[in-house]
Amino acid sequence: MWQRLSFRTQLFLPLGASFLVALILGGILLQLFATIQLADESEPARRSTGIVAAALNNTLSASDNPQKTLDAFVQLLDTSSNIQFRRVEEGPLPSPREDIRNLKLVPGWFVNLLTIPDMDSASPVVIDGKHVGNLVFLPDLSADLFEKWIGFLALASLVAALMLLTGTIAYLFAGSALRPLQHLGSGLTRIRRGDYATPIPVGGPPEIRQSCEEANALAATLAQLSQDNRNLMHRLVSLQDDERRDLARELHDELGPLLFSIRASTIALVDAAPQAGNLGNPAEQMLQSVEALQQTNRRILDRLRPLYIEDLGLETSVQTLLQNFRKQAPHIVLTDTIGSDLNGVDGPLAQTVYRVIQEALTNVLRHAEASSVDVKAAVTGDMLAIEISDDGGGFPADNVFGRGLTGMHERARALSGSLSLLRADGRTYVRCRLPIGDAHDPSALP
Repeated sequence: MWQRLSFRTQLFLPLGASFLVALILGGILLQLFATIQLADESEPARRSTGIVAAALNNTLSASDNPQKTLDAFVQLLDTSSNIQFRRVEEGPLPSPREDIRNLKLVPGWFVNLLTIPDMDSASPVVIDGKHVGNLVFLPDLSADLFEKWIGFLALASLVAALMLLTGTIAYLFAGSALRPLQHLGSGLTRIRRGDYATPIPVGGPPEIRQSCEEANALAATLAQLSQDNRNLMHRLVSLQDDERRDLARELHDELGPLLFSIRASTIALVDAAPQAGNLGNPAEQMLQSVEALQQTNRRILDRLRPLYIEDLGLETSVQTLLQNFRKQAPHIVLTDTIGSDLNGVDGPLAQTVYRVIQEALTNVLRHAEASSVDVKAAVTGDMLAIEISDDGGGFPADNVFGRGLTGMHERARALSGSLSLLRADGRTYVRCRLPIGDAHDPSALP
């Protein structure tokens, strides 16, 4: 639970708890020492009350009219004095706590919090051996309690001010420390996603600044490695295309004429079959085999090197590819949205677009068992977007990319693009995004 809290919360909770504990300890100490202090401050007045009572009794015993002397003494007492004369018939003495309950400047809960000591005292007054009353000491604790209340308010205000000051400093410090860490975390996320160009702001304490500088250095290294990897993959793709072109040229220039010659000879045999006796059926079978071999040779040439892209343009080549698919799979409904602006794409980018669509349709024909396929290809801004979807059975969970799509993925990466395969709403999608600028930039080629 503690680990899930934010850094500021983990910082403020102990600070707030420490200040609260300090306030509680201050209240406990105030309660302990207030009782002792109140008792010590009232002790001299209590002793004075006993001395005054003893002197009064001596005076009354020596007076000719003690009652008159007592009345004169009572009149001399100030009603606001802590020492009062209370006759026997006036009843028991009020407690100090009862006298201070009406104190308006001090809240009642604070008075109840304190332990008020029993500081009242009564010294008997005797006339002719008869107890006529008591000289009592009733301390007025209003001023003392108000002083304690002011002290408590001062302590609470000090704790609150320190808490506010410390909290503000901690908040600012946490912000100055967390902001660079947030920038560092965001930068590492960008690096993980492949964005090496945006630098991480360097700031905060020296340790965090060093981490940001190291992360920027790591991003620069990864950017260089990524560029080298793209150049290498681009070079490999170019070499593969060169090999395919050379092999296609040899098949076309060498095998094509031979097949044509064999087909022409076989046709001559078929035409001469009535005069040759029983050579008709074998000659016709040979002709069918040669024609099948020629078709196979054309399919191999088409997969090795679509030579007509340079002559007809990418859009026309893709439409031809889709027509061939319809002929091979008439049971599959094929819909397409092919932008006419594809004819402006050439070079490795055009070949990659053609082969991505070709490989995706080949997978649909061989493995998907689909009833409908949709092909989209268009230029959007500075990106070329390709999407092939089908309603087939999808792809195995442990084998997302086969050999063909893996090769297309490498081609896309070589052109700084991306190729993704996903399953959504009962359809399988092959999506490819290729930047047009990098493909037309001569400096991007190795």
